[in-house]
Amino acid sequence: MKKAWLVGAVILALGASSAATFAQGNEEAQLYEAAKKEGSVTWYTAHYDQNMTAQIGAAFTKKYPGITVNGIKATAQVSFQRLLLDLKAGQSQADVFSSTDVSHFPHLKQMDALVQYTPENEKHIVEAFRNIDPDGYYHTTLVGLITLLYNTDKVTEAEAPKNWPDLKDPKWKGKVTFGDPNYSGMVGVWTVAMANTYGWSFFEDLKPLDPQIGRSIDDAVTLLNSGERVVAMGDPGTALQSAAKGNPVAVVYPTDGAVVVRMPSAVIKGSKSPNAAKLFMNFLLSKEAMEIATAGYQQSLRPDVPPPPGAKSLAEVAVIAPTPEQIGKSLPENKEKWRDTFGM
Repeated sequence: MKKAWLVGAVILALGASSAATFAQGNEEAQLYEAAKKEGSVTWYTAHYDQNMTAQIGAAFTKKYPGITVNGIKATAQVSFQRLLLDLKAGQSQADVFSSTDVSHFPHLKQMDALVQYTPENEKHIVEAFRNIDPDGYYHTTLVGLITLLYNTDKVTEAEAPKNWPDLKDPKWKGKVTFGDPNYSGMVGVWTVAMANTYGWSFFEDLKPLDPQIGRSIDDAVTLLNSGERVVAMGDPGTALQSAAKGNPVAVVYPTDGAVVVRMPSAVIKGSKSPNAAKLFMNFLLSKEAMEIATAGYQQSLRPDVPPPPGAKSLAEVAVIAPTPEQIGKSLPENKEKWRDTFGM
């Protein structure tokens, strides 16, 4: 009798699983049919470089023939300003907006500029990054880390900074570089993490070192490769990708915590291709998209996709993870303080 009950339970479970799979496939098929009539999706993104943006678009079109992706890559703040101008003009050119600055999304939600939509694939990502917005208007579609970097021709592994306060050592005067929060969303999150952990004096202590400040977070890797600067804060994905090409750059995961940057995406309300936008949002969290991301040395959000070569997984790294609320509250003030501290 007990055996019969177990068999029945298994059959019921399999039936429920099959039904869920069927429902998911049915929803995807319905979206695809509607999206084919729209024919294209326009994606404003700060997530990937231009090459990877094109790869993601091509993979989407390969999976969903008949729908092309117009990927427009820019820094987070430039993409956001462009979107705001579109919305002010009454017609968004973007169907999907992806930013490295999470504070953009509560603002857009408050403007009633986003569509409430939860991608089916969100249930497959690391649990800590699901449901960033409890109402389902925006979702984490990529996660980045910010670490210490150094030029291996100029600095030994033993000499390299091991934690964030090490970056303030006077021996790095004229040798430090990092980006600008007024252009880069990731740098903005770094300012919130450092100010929360060490106070704004962390940046005031960096000022006498005469840091070279670029716009993008990735400018640091360019300056390290050229030897103009020898230590930096930066994106380990960009650094590892550059190192794989033979450039003299290495990553240090800070002992006091790499900074976690949640990077959301959302469907824009009133866009030209709402169905293609939802299909594309779901694709951004697919295994195929995450494999492209890790091949480009980005961090994987999915446990079933291993980290990029030479990188550590999220489970292996001590992290500092500012909340979206902390970022939204502190970042505007930090940008003003940045101008006062560094004069730019």
